[in-house]
Amino acid sequence: MEMKRVKTSTEEFEKAAAKGDWAKHVLRLYVTGMTPKSTQAIANVRKLCEKHLTDRYELKVIDIYQQPELAKEEQIIATPTLIKKLPLPLRRFIGDMSDTERFLVGIGLKPQEFMSANQ
Repeated sequence: MEMKRVKTSTEEFEKAAAKGDWAKHVLRLYVTGMTPKSTQAIANVRKLCEKHLTDRYELKVIDIYQQPELAKEEQIIATPTLIKKLPLPLRRFIGDMSDTERFLVGIGLKPQEFMSANQ
C-alpha cells in the first residue's frame, strides 16, 4: 500500500527558493460566497496583482462556505481576508483591498515609510 506524502509549507518554501523564485507572491484570498464585498475584494486583488505583479504571483480564492476546514486551519475570523504566504514574512489583510497603497506596502512592493508619510 502506497502512502501519499503531503508537502509542508517549509518544503514549498524551499522548493521556491531552489528555483530562484523569490519574487513570486503566493496569495490566498478567503471570501464568504459571492457577496458584494467578496466580489469587490476578488476584483481588487486581481487588478492589483495584474498591474504590480504580472506573471509573478499565485492567487487562490477560497470560499469559506465551500471549504470551511481551510478557514479553520488558517484561523480566519473575518472576510474577506488576504494572506500573503510568500515571500516571507507572512502577512494578513482584512477588507476589500480597495486601499492600493496599503496593499502595496503590505505585500512588500513599497517601503513602510510611504505609509507613514501619507497618513
